[in-house]
Amino acid sequence: MPPAPPAPPPVPLQGPSYPQWQPPRRRSGAGAVIGGIFGAIAVAFVGIIVVAAVLRGGDDSRVVSPVALPTSTPYEARTSEPADPTPTASTTSAADASGDSQNSDGTTDTTNTTDTADTRPRRVLNTSLTNNTLYRAGSLPRVSCPAGSADIYSNAQLKALILKTSRCLDKGWAQIMRQQGIDWRRPGYAITSTKGRGACGDFPSAGGIVPYYCPRNETIYASTSAMVRGSGRSLGYGQLTNWHGGIVSMMAHEYGHHVQQLSGLSNTWWDKSLRSSSRSGRLALSRRFELQATCFGAMFMRSVSATYPVTPARRDTLYYFYSRVGDWAGAPRDHGSPANNNRWFRQGYEKNKTFQCNTWLAPASTTS
Repeated sequence: MPPAPPAPPPVPLQGPSYPQWQPPRRRSGAGAVIGGIFGAIAVAFVGIIVVAAVLRGGDDSRVVSPVALPTSTPYEARTSEPADPTPTASTTSAADASGDSQNSDGTTDTTNTTDTADTRPRRVLNTSLTNNTLYRAGSLPRVSCPAGSADIYSNAQLKALILKTSRCLDKGWAQIMRQQGIDWRRPGYAITSTKGRGACGDFPSAGGIVPYYCPRNETIYASTSAMVRGSGRSLGYGQLTNWHGGIVSMMAHEYGHHVQQLSGLSNTWWDKSLRSSSRSGRLALSRRFELQATCFGAMFMRSVSATYPVTPARRDTLYYFYSRVGDWAGAPRDHGSPANNNRWFRQGYEKNKTFQCNTWLAPASTTS
């Protein structure tokens, strides 16, 4: 059994800051994303922090260090066109009319994710936080998604695994969202071995390790080396577990933000945040938003558990991993306590129902 989580250090360390989200580009036609023009407000949040007990070289002494995990930060007003990803980023377009996309290894993915014209009557969707249409979608179907034995310390292998499992995410979420009349489209991916700049800022941020989802162009950005090995004062995921399932679950969390974007949850959350008159109120909304994405990510890990595989022992590794996640002493309380991060990952994994991830109706004690 893994050791119990250590107590936070007595002197808080400053966690990394993260790129600002920006509003998505306005789309035309039936696939338009509902969103107004937001005021010039940028509220900086410090991302999720893990307090990790790292055993080095068989030494039983514990080293307590902060580890940053995927985060979402508020939208900010669009002031200019986004910069294109750097040439080192491996980018997959969010929507390709031909249905073909270029993989990181230079091969062509011919999976067609573009629908032909849909003549069915358009449903009126509920985009509220508490009664969203998404909550009627039910469970993610079982998806065959064998991961193999990818080495997280190999950029090529980890990048290939991320892009491969992204297709598994597509299969599950596209099916249940379309069944509810929610327009689905694949997110883009920009994966690099070191660092780059995306539409919502640098990835990772200086001294940080986190991937981020940018709703402005619906793209997930990540640096494989930063995620695994750490950066600055942040440990990498490799210090928590060398099993690739930990990192894939984090990418599934980022995909959870894409699900929130497509279902209208993101815009509704941000509108409510703008109307909040207190910092504590905005932080409370942020915690519910982030914990919901973690719950959605856990649903995916459950959906592929038979073939990935996620054995009972590996499931326990994920539970342990998420027991280390939480708002760290001295940092903004924007992601929830370690106990509640573990709670919502377990909720998504064990219940595997979208309505079971409705953090907006949950007691405050479970999202603190």
